[in-house]
Amino acid sequence: MDILTKLTAMPLRTALAGALALAVPAALAIPLAPAAAQGDQLDQVVAALRGITTMKADFAQTDRGGQTLRGVLTMKAPGRIRFEYEKSVNMLIVSNGRSLTLIDYDVAQLSRWPISNSPLGALLDPSRDVKRYGKLLPTGNPDVLSIEVKDTKKPEYGTITLIFTRSADAPGGLKLSSWVALDAQNKRTTVRLSNQRFGVPVADSAFTYRDPRPAVGRPR
Repeated sequence: MDILTKLTAMPLRTALAGALALAVPAALAIPLAPAAAQGDQLDQVVAALRGITTMKADFAQTDRGGQTLRGVLTMKAPGRIRFEYEKSVNMLIVSNGRSLTLIDYDVAQLSRWPISNSPLGALLDPSRDVKRYGKLLPTGNPDVLSIEVKDTKKPEYGTITLIFTRSADAPGGLKLSSWVALDAQNKRTTVRLSNQRFGVPVADSAFTYRDPRPAVGRPR
């Protein structure tokens, strides 16, 4: 079971479904860019993601029912990410670059999934996913890029749509502003970023966590 499905099934955790998703831009009447242009823009996105050595941002995460949770996102290359939710949500999502871990302190549970099984793999491993599986979607705005990433041979891994806006102060001139993760059951979550800060000091300890499970009998 992938993280999108698992999180969706958790009671009182519907806003975490997908650990993370934005509505796909709707300008569908606009034709797709020619293949060469798509390749150039996908290269720009890959360069922008690779250019993020560290980033902090505020996030607002909304599930399909309209419930919104807020918190702080921290990223650090290679492949590390942390979603620290507001105080009313006693849980944490952390990636160490290899696996994505959900820690629920209310019920003292810990769940872990390979990054490759989550749509977040496209965000954390752009060299593998964005260029190979990405498709440029029309937006009608030359300053906004929308990239849909999915592996058609593994639909159970879900789909993520990354939204970038052109910004001179962002790595590669593109600022990650939001994304949409859609799981195999069509459950969608929207994450919108604000107050992005690049190149800020981030300690490796930011991607560790306190294990809430009892030490006795804990899996090793």
